[in-house]
Amino acid sequence: MKLVIQIPAFNEEKTLPQTLRDLPRSIPGVDEIEILVVDDGSTDRTAEVARACGAHQVLILGSNRGLAYAFTRGLERAVFLGADIVVNTDADNQYCGADIPKLIQPILEKHADFVVGCRPIAEHPEFGPMKKVLQMLGSLVLRLISKTTVADAASGFRAFSRETCKRLFIYSRFSYCMESLIQAGNSHLRVASVDIRINPQTRSSRLYKSVPEYLWKSGATMLAMFIIYRPGRFFGSLAVLCLTAAVTLGLRFIFLIYITPPLEPTKIYHVPSLILAAILAISGVLLLALGILGELIRSHRALTEEALFQLRRQVAEHPPKSSL
Repeated sequence: MKLVIQIPAFNEEKTLPQTLRDLPRSIPGVDEIEILVVDDGSTDRTAEVARACGAHQVLILGSNRGLAYAFTRGLERAVFLGADIVVNTDADNQYCGADIPKLIQPILEKHADFVVGCRPIAEHPEFGPMKKVLQMLGSLVLRLISKTTVADAASGFRAFSRETCKRLFIYSRFSYCMESLIQAGNSHLRVASVDIRINPQTRSSRLYKSVPEYLWKSGATMLAMFIIYRPGRFFGSLAVLCLTAAVTLGLRFIFLIYITPPLEPTKIYHVPSLILAAILAISGVLLLALGILGELIRSHRALTEEALFQLRRQVAEHPPKSSL
């Protein structure tokens, strides 16, 4: 059983040494542990520090592509290195490395394919009241979309089985945390969570600079993921609202024109509501069409992802021989 601990890093020469020192070197049930640092285009000495502090592999991406891209490339390299389990942790040493044995235990016991380490959000000493509420609310929304029970959807401390790594396809550029959970839930992977500890903060987050920016990016990502993975429900819900409003206005028009006695010599005052009803009805039909089209695209994407999964499996188990 081989474990690869991957660490996406961007300009982390100051925090990386302690992060690497805290990682376990032996775990019961694991025969080999390999540390992989993914250098996401750092402009400091991140790669050199990683090698000097004991990283077995350093994957240099060359330019800054973002956390989601670095995470995906790390999974691909970990599978190529023969990992049976992959753990992802942050380079800023936010998560307690000593909790990795606890994190991978459900996978070792064959009880889960994907495990999320949940931080103590309510008792987090560095989260203000507003951030705690936003974190818990965001996790609630993610649970509904992903059909999982993870209490801390934003946690990047995660463990994946080898097969799960081959099944994850990340489209987002902001962060992999939300999308990977949604994809895992909709792919019927067994998702579990364990409570973990955290270390004191070493730096502020680089994913967002303020609460409004966090809300904007997180909200946009969740909305995009909902449209991608549940297009029928998204567009269908909007269509029902439009059609309901159109029917209500239409019935109101009929009632005012043909049932109630006219209060004015002309009935033209009711025409604008009839026009609005027609616009809403057309919009509802178009939204229904978009929902059907979205479901067809989702089915096609599922087939494409299954084909890519089978290709990844074949390449991982039977890598091409070098011509040299």
